[in-house]
Amino acid sequence: MSEKIAIIGAGAAGMLAAGRLYEAGCDVTVFERNDKPGRKVAITGKGRCNLTNNCTPEEFLSNVVNNPRFMMSSLYSFTPADTMELFEELGVPLKTERGNRVFPVSDKAYDIVDALKKYMGVKPINKRVTKLTVEDGCVKGIVTENGQHYEFDTVIVATGGASYPLTGSTGDGYSLAKQAGHTVTPLIPSLIPLITEERQPAEMMGLSLRNVRLDVHDAEKNKIIFSEQGEMLFTHFGVTGPLVLSASSNMHDMQKGRYKIIIDLKPALDEKTLDARLLSDFKKYTNKDFINSLGDLLPQKMIPVFVKTTGIPADKKVNVLTKEDRRIILDTMKNLTYTVKGFRPISEAIITSGGVNVKEINPKTMESKLVSGLYFAGEVIDVDAYTGGFNLQIAFSTANAAAKAIRGY
Repeated sequence: MSEKIAIIGAGAAGMLAAGRLYEAGCDVTVFERNDKPGRKVAITGKGRCNLTNNCTPEEFLSNVVNNPRFMMSSLYSFTPADTMELFEELGVPLKTERGNRVFPVSDKAYDIVDALKKYMGVKPINKRVTKLTVEDGCVKGIVTENGQHYEFDTVIVATGGASYPLTGSTGDGYSLAKQAGHTVTPLIPSLIPLITEERQPAEMMGLSLRNVRLDVHDAEKNKIIFSEQGEMLFTHFGVTGPLVLSASSNMHDMQKGRYKIIIDLKPALDEKTLDARLLSDFKKYTNKDFINSLGDLLPQKMIPVFVKTTGIPADKKVNVLTKEDRRIILDTMKNLTYTVKGFRPISEAIITSGGVNVKEINPKTMESKLVSGLYFAGEVIDVDAYTGGFNLQIAFSTANAAAKAIRGY
C-alpha cells in the first residue's frame, strides 16, 4: 500500500510540495480552507508576484533576518535559479528587475498561481483542518472542522502565517503545531508599515520619495540597526513602502520611543555639496520667501511640512537667512526624524515573524523532530527575510526539502 500524504494549505509552499510529490507518483491530498488556492501569492508584489530574487545562495542568506543557518541546506538544494527554471518550464516567462527581483514578464501574479495550480496535479479539498491525530510519536491523520477524520501516513503543514487573514493565513498552522507538542516562538508582524508619533507624515499623505536613505536608530542599543537606500511613502498613519517594510523586520520588542527613523532626503550629496547647492538656490531666489525657495530641492507637497520642521518662519526672506538657518535646513534635509509609535496590525503585515521553533525541525528534511511523519513548509516556520522575493523562495525551498525527503530522493 502506497504512503498517503496530506498537505494542509494550498499556498506557495503547499502547491509546490504537492507538485513535487505528484510528479513522483505519490498519493497526495491537499486541504485548503479557501475556495481558491494561492490567494496570498495572487496579491504579492502589488499583484505582480515577486516570486524570488535572482541572486546566489550566499547573497540570499544575507537577506534572511531570522534563522538563516536553518535555511542553508534547503536553499542550496533548491536555489533561486531552480525556482526560475521551474516556472520557465511551467510556461511562465520571467524577468529580473531592480534589486534582482524576479517577476513574470506579464506582470500578472495569476500566471504564477495558475502555473502552480496546474503543477499541483490535484484539486484541493475545500475544508479547514482543525486537528492532527498523533499516536506514539507518529502522525496518523487529520480532522477537519466538521469533525471528519482522514487517515494519513505523512502530513505537511503549509498553512502560512498570521498575516493577510483574508487570504486564509489565520494562524491555523501554529495551533496544529502546538497540538503536536511544538513550541511556537512569539508572533510579530514583519515587513509591515509603521505608525509614527508625529502627525507630519499624515500632512504629506500619498507622497512617495525615491532614492532616499532610511536609517533606524534603536535607543536601547544606542546604534543604527538598519540603513538602506530606496523608496518610501507617507500615509495617514505614518510611513510605508519597500524601505519601511524592510526596516520593520529589524525592529523587535516594540516599545514606546525605542525606534526612530531618520530620512536622508539627499543621500547622493554630502553636506558640503548640499550646502553649496543651497547657496546656489538661495542666490537664485534671493528676494523670495523661504517657503518659496525650496522647489528645486524638495517635492511641493513636502515643503510646508519641511519648513515647519526647521522652525524658520515661512515668510522669512531668503536674503536674510543666516548661516545658522542654513545649518538647520541642511540638518533637516539629511536627518528628517520621526519616532515610531508601533506597527500597523498584524493583518496588514506581508509576513509573520516567529513560528514553529526551528530547533524542533530537521533543516535538511523539514520533518518534525518530535513527531514522525509530520513536516512543515513555508511561513509557518520561524524564518523570515527582507522584501524582494526572499520570503516566497523560503516557501519554495522548504517545500521542496519536505517533498524530497518524503519521496526518498
